[in-house]
Amino acid sequence: MTEKEKICCDSVEIHEDLLQIVNETMPEETELYDLAELFKVFGDSTRIRILFVLFEAEVCVCDLAQVLNMTQSAISHQLRILKQNKLVKSRREGRSIFYSLADDHVRTIIAQGREHIEE
Repeated sequence: MTEKEKICCDSVEIHEDLLQIVNETMPEETELYDLAELFKVFGDSTRIRILFVLFEAEVCVCDLAQVLNMTQSAISHQLRILKQNKLVKSRREGRSIFYSLADDHVRTIIAQGREHIEE
């Protein structure tokens, strides 16, 4: 049996009752797009590393660059993406800007992802 045969039905039969439930519960295209874009943000290991640092402390770009052994410019670029996607927030203190997790949802998303890959 080929791979194609394993995933296809033997006959074409439309299950209207199931399709109706799916159609009623399917989110709008814009919401699906936004969700896909959010998950793309988690698709970069540097951004994941930044989030892990922020799990432990509120830090500035200098701290992140030092702990992750990267340039401040590279860190700033990734922080901009994380901030645009509402995963991190910032606050100014004098001449420094400190970054932290936007909320506990970020921690939950990462924890569930880790749980999934460890199954």
